[in-house]
Amino acid sequence: MPENTPLRVLIVDDEPLGRRRVAGLVRKEPGVEIVGMIGDGVAAVDAIRSLAPDLVFLDVQMPGMTGLEVVRTIGPAKMPTVVFVTAFDTHALEAFDLAAIDYLVKPFDDDRFKEAFQRARRLARLESANALREKLLAVLHETGAEDRAAPASRLPPPASRYLERIPVESRGKIRYIPVSDIDYILADGPYAELVVGDRKHLIREAMQSLEKQLDPARFFRVHRSAIVQLDRVDALLKAPSGDCDVQLKNGVKIRIARSRREELETRLAM
Repeated sequence: MPENTPLRVLIVDDEPLGRRRVAGLVRKEPGVEIVGMIGDGVAAVDAIRSLAPDLVFLDVQMPGMTGLEVVRTIGPAKMPTVVFVTAFDTHALEAFDLAAIDYLVKPFDDDRFKEAFQRARRLARLESANALREKLLAVLHETGAEDRAAPASRLPPPASRYLERIPVESRGKIRYIPVSDIDYILADGPYAELVVGDRKHLIREAMQSLEKQLDPARFFRVHRSAIVQLDRVDALLKAPSGDCDVQLKNGVKIRIARSRREELETRLAM
Protein backbone atom coordinates (compact mmCIF):
# COMPACT_ATOMS: atom_id res chain seq x y z
CA MET A 1 0.00 0.00 0.00
CA PRO A 2 1.59 3.34 -1.03
CA GLU A 3 2.24 5.70 1.85
CA ASN A 4 -0.13 8.36 0.44
CA THR A 5 -3.07 5.93 0.08
CA PRO A 6 -5.64 6.34 2.88
CA LEU A 7 -5.93 3.39 5.24
CA ARG A 8 -9.48 2.01 4.85
CA VAL A 9 -10.94 1.22 8.28
CA LEU A 10 -14.06 -0.78 9.16
CA ILE A 11 -15.48 -0.54 12.72
CA VAL A 12 -17.61 -3.41 14.06
CA ASP A 13 -19.28 -3.16 17.50
CA ASP A 14 -22.83 -3.94 18.57
CA GLU A 15 -22.83 -0.94 20.94
CA PRO A 16 -23.33 2.48 19.26
CA LEU A 17 -21.23 4.13 21.95
CA GLY A 18 -18.40 1.69 21.29
CA ARG A 19 -18.50 2.40 17.56
CA ARG A 20 -18.46 6.16 18.14
CA ARG A 21 -15.58 5.85 20.59
CA VAL A 22 -13.38 3.97 18.11
CA ALA A 23 -14.44 6.21 15.21
CA GLY A 24 -13.53 9.34 17.16
CA LEU A 25 -10.05 8.02 17.86
CA VAL A 26 -9.54 6.78 14.29
CA ARG A 27 -10.42 10.23 12.92
CA LYS A 28 -7.58 11.74 14.95
CA GLU A 29 -5.09 9.69 12.93
CA PRO A 30 -3.81 11.07 9.62
CA GLY A 31 -4.42 9.32 6.32
CA VAL A 32 -7.44 7.20 7.22
CA GLU A 33 -10.89 6.62 5.72
CA ILE A 34 -13.70 5.00 7.72
CA VAL A 35 -15.49 2.85 5.13
CA GLY A 36 -18.20 1.53 7.45
CA MET A 37 -19.55 1.24 10.99
CA ILE A 38 -21.29 -2.09 11.54
CA GLY A 39 -23.38 -3.29 14.48
CA ASP A 40 -23.44 -7.09 14.12
CA GLY A 41 -21.30 -10.00 13.00
CA VAL A 42 -23.37 -11.13 10.02
CA ALA A 43 -23.31 -7.64 8.49
CA ALA A 44 -19.59 -7.47 9.29
CA VAL A 45 -18.90 -10.54 7.13
CA ASP A 46 -20.74 -8.93 4.19
CA ALA A 47 -18.97 -5.60 4.72
CA ILE A 48 -15.51 -7.17 4.86
CA ARG A 49 -16.16 -9.06 1.65
CA SER A 50 -17.70 -6.12 -0.23
CA LEU A 51 -15.71 -3.16 1.10
CA ALA A 52 -12.28 -4.83 1.34
CA PRO A 53 -11.02 -2.69 4.26
CA ASP A 54 -7.33 -2.58 5.15
CA LEU A 55 -8.00 -2.65 8.90
CA VAL A 56 -10.94 -3.87 11.00
CA PHE A 57 -11.64 -2.98 14.62
CA LEU A 58 -13.75 -5.99 15.59
CA ASP A 59 -15.73 -6.41 18.80
CA VAL A 60 -15.45 -9.93 20.24
CA GLN A 61 -18.67 -10.11 22.26
CA MET A 62 -21.58 -9.64 19.87
CA PRO A 63 -24.94 -11.46 19.85
CA GLY A 64 -25.66 -13.82 16.97
CA MET A 65 -22.12 -13.97 15.57
CA THR A 66 -19.10 -13.08 17.68
CA GLY A 67 -15.98 -11.39 16.39
CA LEU A 68 -14.11 -14.70 16.54
CA GLU A 69 -16.82 -16.33 14.42
CA VAL A 70 -16.54 -13.50 11.89
CA VAL A 71 -12.86 -14.33 11.41
CA ARG A 72 -13.59 -18.04 11.14
CA THR A 73 -16.28 -17.35 8.52
CA ILE A 74 -14.03 -15.15 6.38
CA GLY A 75 -10.99 -17.33 7.06
CA PRO A 76 -7.79 -16.02 8.70
CA ALA A 77 -5.93 -16.10 5.38
CA LYS A 78 -8.48 -13.76 3.76
CA MET A 79 -9.06 -11.43 6.70
CA PRO A 80 -7.67 -7.91 6.55
CA THR A 81 -5.55 -6.70 9.44
CA VAL A 82 -7.61 -7.09 12.64
CA VAL A 83 -7.58 -5.41 16.04
CA PHE A 84 -10.01 -7.12 18.43
CA VAL A 85 -11.94 -5.05 20.95
CA THR A 86 -12.96 -7.04 24.01
CA ALA A 87 -14.19 -6.58 27.55
CA PHE A 88 -12.51 -9.82 28.64
CA ASP A 89 -8.78 -10.44 28.46
CA THR A 90 -9.41 -14.21 28.39
CA HIS A 91 -10.29 -13.94 24.69
CA ALA A 92 -6.83 -12.64 23.83
CA LEU A 93 -4.99 -15.89 23.14
CA GLU A 94 -7.75 -17.26 20.90
CA ALA A 95 -7.90 -13.92 19.12
CA PHE A 96 -4.19 -14.05 18.35
CA ASP A 97 -4.49 -17.63 17.10
CA LEU A 98 -7.04 -16.27 14.61
CA ALA A 99 -4.46 -13.83 13.22
CA ALA A 100 -5.37 -10.68 15.13
CA ILE A 101 -2.63 -8.07 15.16
CA ASP A 102 -3.56 -6.67 18.57
CA TYR A 103 -6.48 -6.38 20.97
CA LEU A 104 -7.97 -3.61 23.08
CA VAL A 105 -9.54 -4.37 26.46
CA LYS A 106 -12.48 -2.11 27.32
CA PRO A 107 -12.22 0.48 28.70
CA PHE A 108 -9.01 1.47 26.90
CA ASP A 109 -7.36 4.89 26.95
CA ASP A 110 -6.26 7.04 24.01
CA ASP A 111 -2.59 6.06 24.32
CA ARG A 112 -3.35 2.33 24.23
CA PHE A 113 -5.54 2.84 21.17
CA LYS A 114 -2.84 4.84 19.41
CA GLU A 115 -0.28 2.10 20.10
CA ALA A 116 -2.55 -0.58 18.63
CA PHE A 117 -3.54 1.57 15.65
CA GLN A 118 0.02 2.50 14.70
CA ARG A 119 1.16 -1.11 14.90
CA ALA A 120 -1.81 -2.25 12.81
CA ARG A 121 -1.15 0.47 10.21
CA ARG A 122 2.49 -0.65 9.83
CA LEU A 123 1.56 -4.29 9.45
CA ALA A 124 -1.35 -3.59 7.08
CA ARG A 125 1.07 -1.83 4.74
CA LEU A 126 3.65 -4.60 5.14
CA GLU A 127 1.10 -7.32 4.35
CA SER A 128 0.04 -5.44 1.20
CA ALA A 129 3.66 -5.11 0.14
CA ASN A 130 4.27 -8.81 0.73
CA ALA A 131 1.18 -9.73 -1.30
CA LEU A 132 2.35 -7.59 -4.22
CA ARG A 133 5.83 -9.10 -3.99
CA GLU A 134 4.43 -12.63 -4.10
CA LYS A 135 2.32 -11.81 -7.15
CA LEU A 136 5.38 -10.33 -8.87
CA LEU A 137 7.45 -13.41 -8.11
CA ALA A 138 4.66 -15.61 -9.51
CA VAL A 139 4.63 -13.58 -12.74
CA LEU A 140 8.41 -13.81 -13.02
CA HIS A 141 8.21 -17.56 -12.51
CA GLU A 142 5.51 -18.00 -15.18
CA THR A 143 7.24 -15.83 -17.75
CA GLY A 144 10.71 -17.17 -17.07
CA ALA A 145 10.15 -20.24 -19.20
CA GLU A 146 9.13 -18.04 -22.15
CA ASP A 147 12.20 -15.84 -22.01
CA ARG A 148 15.12 -18.26 -22.14
CA ALA A 149 17.32 -15.63 -23.74
CA ALA A 150 17.34 -13.43 -20.65
CA PRO A 151 20.32 -14.16 -18.36
CA ALA A 152 19.30 -15.49 -14.97
CA SER A 153 21.46 -12.86 -13.30
CA ARG A 154 19.07 -10.14 -14.49
CA LEU A 155 16.37 -11.34 -12.10
CA PRO A 156 16.67 -10.65 -8.38
CA PRO A 157 16.78 -13.73 -6.14
CA PRO A 158 13.42 -14.65 -4.58
CA ALA A 159 12.88 -13.00 -1.21
CA SER A 160 12.91 -15.32 1.78
CA ARG A 161 9.46 -16.30 2.95
CA TYR A 162 10.72 -16.35 6.54
CA LEU A 163 11.65 -13.56 8.91
CA GLU A 164 15.25 -12.41 8.93
CA ARG A 165 14.77 -9.55 11.41
CA ILE A 166 12.10 -8.81 13.99
CA PRO A 167 11.18 -5.20 14.85
CA VAL A 168 11.16 -4.43 18.57
CA GLU A 169 9.67 -1.13 19.73
CA SER A 170 10.72 0.41 23.04
CA ARG A 171 10.49 4.00 24.27
CA GLY A 172 9.70 5.36 20.83
CA LYS A 173 12.61 3.58 19.15
CA ILE A 174 12.37 0.57 16.85
CA ARG A 175 15.26 -1.89 16.79
CA TYR A 176 15.53 -4.75 14.31
CA ILE A 177 16.74 -7.96 15.92
CA PRO A 178 18.34 -10.49 13.51
CA VAL A 179 16.64 -13.85 14.03
CA SER A 180 20.09 -15.47 13.83
CA ASP A 181 20.90 -13.78 17.17
CA ILE A 182 17.89 -15.24 19.01
CA ASP A 183 18.61 -18.09 21.42
CA TYR A 184 15.01 -18.88 22.30
CA ILE A 185 11.54 -17.35 22.55
CA LEU A 186 9.08 -17.63 25.44
CA ALA A 187 5.38 -16.83 25.55
CA ASP A 188 4.31 -14.21 28.07
CA GLY A 189 0.54 -13.83 27.83
CA PRO A 190 -0.24 -11.96 24.59
CA TYR A 191 3.47 -11.15 24.24
CA ALA A 192 6.55 -13.07 23.14
CA GLU A 193 9.93 -12.64 24.82
CA LEU A 194 12.91 -12.81 22.46
CA VAL A 195 16.03 -13.89 24.39
CA VAL A 196 19.31 -12.78 22.84
CA GLY A 197 22.24 -13.63 25.09
CA ASP A 198 21.62 -11.83 28.37
CA ARG A 199 19.08 -9.43 26.83
CA LYS A 200 15.32 -9.88 26.52
CA HIS A 201 13.01 -8.11 24.08
CA LEU A 202 9.23 -8.11 24.47
CA ILE A 203 6.99 -7.97 21.41
CA ARG A 204 3.20 -8.23 21.08
CA GLU A 205 3.04 -11.35 18.93
CA ALA A 206 1.46 -14.80 19.32
CA MET A 207 3.69 -17.86 19.42
CA GLN A 208 1.63 -19.51 16.69
CA SER A 209 2.17 -16.52 14.41
CA LEU A 210 5.91 -16.41 15.13
CA GLU A 211 6.30 -20.13 14.54
CA LYS A 212 4.83 -19.76 11.04
CA GLN A 213 7.15 -16.85 10.22
CA LEU A 214 10.39 -18.47 11.41
CA ASP A 215 12.40 -20.85 9.23
CA PRO A 216 11.57 -24.40 10.46
CA ALA A 217 15.06 -25.49 9.45
CA ARG A 218 16.42 -23.15 12.13
CA PHE A 219 13.71 -22.94 14.81
CA PHE A 220 11.60 -25.54 16.61
CA ARG A 221 8.66 -25.12 18.96
CA VAL A 222 9.49 -27.46 21.83
CA HIS A 223 6.43 -26.49 23.84
CA ARG A 224 3.32 -24.33 23.28
CA SER A 225 5.16 -21.58 25.21
CA ALA A 226 8.71 -21.98 23.90
CA ILE A 227 10.61 -21.89 20.59
CA VAL A 228 14.35 -22.62 20.41
CA GLN A 229 16.96 -22.03 17.74
CA LEU A 230 18.20 -25.52 16.87
CA ASP A 231 21.86 -24.63 16.61
CA ARG A 232 21.74 -23.37 20.21
CA VAL A 233 20.78 -26.84 21.51
CA ASP A 234 23.54 -28.59 23.46
CA ALA A 235 21.79 -31.66 24.89
CA LEU A 236 18.52 -33.37 25.77
CA LEU A 237 18.10 -34.18 29.45
CA LYS A 238 15.85 -37.20 30.10
CA ALA A 239 14.27 -37.84 33.50
CA PRO A 240 13.15 -41.25 34.85
CA SER A 241 9.57 -39.93 34.84
CA GLY A 242 9.70 -39.65 31.06
CA ASP A 243 9.90 -35.85 31.04
CA CYS A 244 12.63 -34.28 28.94
CA ASP A 245 14.32 -30.88 28.89
CA VAL A 246 16.35 -29.28 26.14
CA GLN A 247 19.59 -27.73 27.41
CA LEU A 248 20.97 -24.85 25.40
CA LYS A 249 24.66 -24.02 25.02
CA ASN A 250 24.24 -21.14 27.48
CA GLY A 251 23.00 -23.57 30.15
CA VAL A 252 19.30 -22.65 29.97
CA LYS A 253 16.93 -25.61 30.32
CA ILE A 254 13.49 -25.65 28.72
CA ARG A 255 10.85 -28.35 29.14
CA ILE A 256 9.92 -30.28 25.99
CA ALA A 257 6.31 -31.29 25.44
CA ARG A 258 6.10 -35.07 25.21
CA SER A 259 4.26 -34.77 21.91
CA ARG A 260 7.20 -32.78 20.46
CA ARG A 261 10.10 -34.85 21.77
CA GLU A 262 10.31 -37.45 18.98
CA GLU A 263 10.24 -34.84 16.23
CA LEU A 264 12.87 -32.73 18.00
CA GLU A 265 15.19 -35.75 18.27
CA THR A 266 14.75 -36.37 14.56
CA ARG A 267 15.47 -32.76 13.69
CA LEU A 268 18.61 -32.65 15.82
CA ALA A 269 19.92 -35.82 14.18
CA MET A 270 19.73 -34.30 10.67
